[in-house]
Formats: sequence, C-alpha cells, structure tokens
Amino acid sequence: MGAIELTPQMIVVLGFLALTIYMFVSEIVRVDVTAITIMILLGITNLFKPGIVDGISTPWLQTHFPTAAEALPWLNQALAPVISAKDLFVGFSGNAVMSIIAVMIIGAGLDRTGLMGTVANFILQIGGTTEKRIIPLISGTVGTISSFMQNVGAAALFLPVVSRISNRTGLPLSRLLMPMGFCAILGGTITMVGSSPLILLNDLILNSNKALPPGREAMATFDLFDVTPIGLALVASGILYFILAGRYVLPAYEEKKGEKTSTMDYFRKVYGLEGELYELVVTHNSPLVGLTIEQVSHLDNSISIIAVYYGDRVVLAPPRDEMIYVGSRLALMGEHDFVTEFAERNQLEVKSEMEIMARMLSPSISGISEVVIPPDSLLIGKTLKEIRMSKTYGTNLLAVHRGGQTIRENRSDLVLQSGDVLILHSRWKDLHALAQNRDFVVVTDYPRDESRPNKVPHALVFFAIALSLVLFTDLRLSISLMVGAVGMILSRVLTIDEAYKSVDWKTVFLLASLIPLGMAVETTQTAAWIANQTLLLLSDVPVWVLQAAIAVLGTAFTLVMSNVGATVLLVPLAVNIALGAGADPRIFALTVAISTSNSFLIPTHQVNALIMGPAGYRVADFMKAGGIMTLVFLVVSLAMLNLIF
Repeated sequence: MGAIELTPQMIVVLGFLALTIYMFVSEIVRVDVTAITIMILLGITNLFKPGIVDGISTPWLQTHFPTAAEALPWLNQALAPVISAKDLFVGFSGNAVMSIIAVMIIGAGLDRTGLMGTVANFILQIGGTTEKRIIPLISGTVGTISSFMQNVGAAALFLPVVSRISNRTGLPLSRLLMPMGFCAILGGTITMVGSSPLILLNDLILNSNKALPPGREAMATFDLFDVTPIGLALVASGILYFILAGRYVLPAYEEKKGEKTSTMDYFRKVYGLEGELYELVVTHNSPLVGLTIEQVSHLDNSISIIAVYYGDRVVLAPPRDEMIYVGSRLALMGEHDFVTEFAERNQLEVKSEMEIMARMLSPSISGISEVVIPPDSLLIGKTLKEIRMSKTYGTNLLAVHRGGQTIRENRSDLVLQSGDVLILHSRWKDLHALAQNRDFVVVTDYPRDESRPNKVPHALVFFAIALSLVLFTDLRLSISLMVGAVGMILSRVLTIDEAYKSVDWKTVFLLASLIPLGMAVETTQTAAWIANQTLLLLSDVPVWVLQAAIAVLGTAFTLVMSNVGATVLLVPLAVNIALGAGADPRIFALTVAISTSNSFLIPTHQVNALIMGPAGYRVADFMKAGGIMTLVFLVVSLAMLNLIF
C-alpha cells in the first residue's frame, strides 16, 4: 500500500479534531454548543481562498527571508477552506437528522395514545421495580427491535417507555437510558439490515472483488443472519455488563427521578409530613379484619391509608366505610418506624417493595397536592365528615393547614374556614376534576392527563405504514419516517405544536453540527492518512494483531465521523491489508462493518446524543461507562468473528 502524504490541510483538520475532543471531554461549554462552535469555525475557513498569499512578492522574500518564502506554498494549502460553505449546514437537512426528528414525533404520538404506557405496564408486570430485572427486559427488547430497524429509531420509540418506567418505579432515568441506548446500538449487529455499515458491506465487497489480483477467488457476500451469533453475543454481553457493573458505572442523578422526591421534600419541609409509601398484606390473624377504613384510621394517627387492594381492584382514596378483609393489601403513608410498629401490632405483612400498588401510586398517576378553600366556597362552615372527601371527590385527606398549624388528628369534626389548606393524596385525574369545582383552588402544579386512547388506531396505522416503507421499500429513511410523523399530525394524534415540543432540539443541533466535521475528515483524506499510517506501522505483526488494529481504527473513526463514512473508507484498506498478510479479506471487511458500531465513548453517535439530554448525562458519564463497554465490544466481537468464521 502506497503511503499518503500529510498535507497542510490535513494538519488543520487534525487540529479541529483535537479541539473538538478537548472541548467534549473538558465540557467548557455544553456539547451541543461545542458542536455548533466547531461547525462555525469550519465555515470561517471559507474566508480564505486557494492562492490567497500568491500576491505577496516572493523575490524580495527569497532574498531577505528565504525560509518564509519557502513556507508560502504550505501556507496557501493550510489556508484553503476545509469544507465548502454550501455544505456547512447540510447536516440540518441530512437523512440522519430528519429521521431522528420524524422518529421523535412518531414516538410522541404513540405515547400520547397511551400505547407506550401499556408497554411500560407490561414490562413492570414482568420485571417488577428492581433495576436488575428491568434493565435486561428493556435492553433486550430494544436490542431485538434494533436488529431490523434503525437503532436510533428503536431508542427514540422506547424513550417515553423508559421515562414512564422511571416515574413509576422511582429509579433514576440516568440508570435506565444508557443500557437501553447501548443495547440499541448493539442490536444493529444482529442482522445484515440492522445497521448502515452492514447494509453497505455486501456492495463494498462486490466492488473490492473487481480489484482483486488475477487468480484470486472472489469474496462471497453475507446472508441476512450470518452475523446473528455475533450480534446476539454482543447484546448479551452489554446486558450482562450493566447487570454486573451498572451500579458502579451508571450515574444516578436524583433530580431526574421525577416528582416523587421533590414533592415529598416540599411537603415534609412546609407541613411536616413525614414518610413514604408502603404496601402491607392483611393476614388472617390481623385484628383489622372486619374493621372499616374509618375505624382503622382512628387506631393510629401517624399513618394514612392511601389505597386498598381487594384481590380484583385497587381503590385509591377508599371511602371511610369500606371494610378490610383477609388478603386485602393496604397502601400506607408514614415513617418507616411507625409503619413497622403498626404492622407488628396488627399482624400485617410488610412488602419489601410496592407490588400490586406500584402502578396506581406512581408519580405519573397520583401524588400529593395542596388545595385552598376560597372565601366564596360553599363548603365553609361544613365539617370534613359532612363533605366526605374520599367518597365525593376520590381524594385522601392527609392534613389541614390553618393559621400556621398543621392538623392531622381528629379531622372529621373540623369545620372548614376560608383560607384552609387541604393536603390531599389523589390520582391526578381526580385532582383535575376537583380543580373544575369553584369550591376549591388547586395550588399544586400537576400532570394533566391529555392522553387520546381514541386515536390508537390512527397511530398504529401510520406507525405501520412508516415501518413498512422502511423495511420493504427503497424509499429514503427520512421520507419513510416523515410519512408516519405527518400522518399522526394530520389524523390529530398530535397537534403541530405538540409535535414541535416533542423534538429534542439539543440532539438535533448536536448531530447536525458534527456532520460537517465528519465531511472535512473524509474529503481532505485525513481519515485515510490516519488509517494508512496505523496500518503501515503494523505491517509485520501477526494476523490477529492486524485484525484487532482494524477493529480499533473502525472504533476510533466512528467516534468522529459517520459510521457509513468510516466503513466506506476502511473496507478497501482492510481488504488490501488482509491480502498482503495472507489473511481472509472477507473477515477483515466484516470486522470493519461490525466495529463501526462500537460507538460508546463520547456522545457523537445518534443514539447517545438522543439519550444525553433527557437523562442529564455528561461526557464523563459516557467515558466512564462507554470506555469499558468499548473494550468489552472489541473482545467479544473479535472472539466471535474468529470463532464463527
């Protein structure tokens, strides 16, 4: 292989690469701001034109400053634009970026109908609320889906599902999204249509066959499931990695947990309400059997009965005259010591985690609120016993705040006054109904239920149309997905304003702004020079070292340029290296196509950029978790490549 000469323009591009990586790692500014800044700096190089310094009088320079005169041609090349001005913003209309926008809108439409909530419920029913059970379910499902559709599409569709699971379990979103995103990337290696590099590989092999030496047998192309063992091993290793090492490498940003923590902290600070929710089972020896909710409440004012499960239904804010039976489950709110003592005294079994009640009492469905009695309320002068908050309005009354005092005991005979603050626990749906009543003023901001279950058929039809166009036609991916997105807007699954809000513009600008840098790396032959220099250094090493070097090159290139570009560039080089070393060029080509999915170290991959904002990840988080995942990927993929082929 002939050497590629390092040009001044390549040095400039290498400088841009170094600056980008430094700004990503140091996080001087946000990653999307870094990407935009680099894009603009690339554009500024268009101020200079080829030959810009030719007008300088070289005879005088040659006489007085010969070294400077010799540097003029070098300076001319260095000042040439590294990317054309007309290509600078091409990323914003690029196939990848428009596909991501469309998938975000489709995902929002499916979520609005309640379908994603149904999927979340199903996962919770199987996996419960523990991290080690939920992560394999989510990651395995997304990895499987990613094997036949674009991995960013699979990740974007499951983003609302994971968000709902996080809300309902209290698990930080930052501990769930990275395993899901990484396995979406890994799932692209399960079939030959799972990722763009694998889709391209057979065409690249056919092109390389034309340049094979005379007498050399042509390389065979790969069938759809030839790579499946490798892909399954990679997905399994990713899931196993997060099960074993997740607690060490995954961040837990508490501010992303949702309303539960912030709400309880607020009510604890303002009203002195202590405790969390617990689920208890009524045993056959319990003295509570046969008593009403009202009678049980009088036994201990330190706890509040939030909900009751009767074996076939969960009753939130149960009426005070409801009776308790053997096998009933009680959802109690109170401090741990008080709940434990209450359970022991009344022979109740305390569950280690919320089971039956988990969904109903999740922060996305129910929670605590403040409601004020206004001066013109018709309830002024009435007792709480007369009003019957639970039976009439479907709410649990936890306390009444009046004149700087929080009243929790003997509330039944309390006569309401103007300005009283009622502390309630209820479904947001019931609170929304209460807010329409002029006798109350709801102070707490709560999630409005705007789901549109009547639009499920419309959402499914347009999702199916988009998926069919992706799988069974040659229509451009962005157009196929936009058909589904626009269909959901026209059928009023989403309004156009909701569609705009569903797009994570941080992700869009991050990806679109990095595309020009990738183009500059390719068009100036900087990537080819890096690959050439690396492989020349390894010309006399064993075959397995060469294969590992190609895998590392593929990994490195896909971090700073598109995986398609990296594959197109490296496959011909890998084939030539294999031929020179007496190795199988077909396997070396496959090594490239597999390794360009090894993109976990920094958030430049579309999937990583997608999950970065919602989870609040930093570049350091990707380097910590992704660094080990990168090594795992290399070891597993190389081992499986040599084992299978």
